[in-house]
Amino acid sequence: MGVYNEQGAALGEPQPRYMQMKESRGKSRRRHGMASPLSLRTRSCKLPPKVFNDMMFVVGGWSQEDPSCRVEQFCPEYNEWRTAAPMVSHRGRVAVCSLDDNIYTAGGEDNVRCYSSVERYSPDADSWSTDVAPLSCPRSGVCLVAMDGYLYALGGYDGMATTNTVERYDPRTNTWSKQTPMLTRRAGAAAAVLDGHLYVIGGNDGYMALNSVERYSPVDGTWSVCPPMLSPRENAGCTVYLGRIYVSGGKDELNLELSAAEKFDPDTLRWTPVKRMKSKRNNMSLVVFNGELLAVGGSDGITNLKTIEVYNHETNTWRHFGSMKTKHPGGRVAVLY
Repeated sequence: MGVYNEQGAALGEPQPRYMQMKESRGKSRRRHGMASPLSLRTRSCKLPPKVFNDMMFVVGGWSQEDPSCRVEQFCPEYNEWRTAAPMVSHRGRVAVCSLDDNIYTAGGEDNVRCYSSVERYSPDADSWSTDVAPLSCPRSGVCLVAMDGYLYALGGYDGMATTNTVERYDPRTNTWSKQTPMLTRRAGAAAAVLDGHLYVIGGNDGYMALNSVERYSPVDGTWSVCPPMLSPRENAGCTVYLGRIYVSGGKDELNLELSAAEKFDPDTLRWTPVKRMKSKRNNMSLVVFNGELLAVGGSDGITNLKTIEVYNHETNTWRHFGSMKTKHPGGRVAVLY
């Protein structure tokens, strides 16, 4: 993924080159690849050679200092970052999620307003569509997660107050429908799907960061309280890895950026500490990419980070994994498997 210093300069950066995505042997890769070549910039990378199926996209990120809202993707087969088409509406604190080989973005904000619009990215066409039905109201810091072929949009800040609103998007009918609201109002929450349940974790209720966790059952449409995290946090990264829910980074009730991480065991209903990341990371993404658990981007309170760390569960350690091409303040990562 390239070796960078924290200011973003590449060490020994090769000259840009251009190439067409080739089809893999056997099954087509067009669901992950591009129909036409994008601008490419080669980066060296420390990726395991065993799997080359996943595609990682870094989407959005807006600030007054960097409003370009770039989108980039990493193709492990060629060890390259590619510059992809930008979103139609440039925004930060945007929710990002993959569903049915597409990437969806919902809500977010710039320095003028919050958004209710939803966009859909097609990797095959390298283009964004705005024909997706919008959320019921503008929301920044909304949480977006896929479950059973639907998208769920959870909470967020509507410009006036933090909400507990839950909406479900059906891509077959292009409609959102209201679901049972969460027990707690949350913006900047994290979410994960595990064993047929949807977990919503932390966030901010409009006053302080939360450590509370609740779980949604789509069978009966009810929410139940789960054991709280060890630390309050909002804007954290979250994903399911090896049958556990991992949460890392974010910021706490004192508004301090966090490097701490923890995991939830659904069998014992316990949260246990995980080794701290090397960097503090607020507004980060935590994703599983080609079998590896990655902590991507975020802000350490001083600067927006391009760096990526990888977690080794056997040794309970993090190490530097590389860097993105650009910074994505308030952006998120989606993976197409």
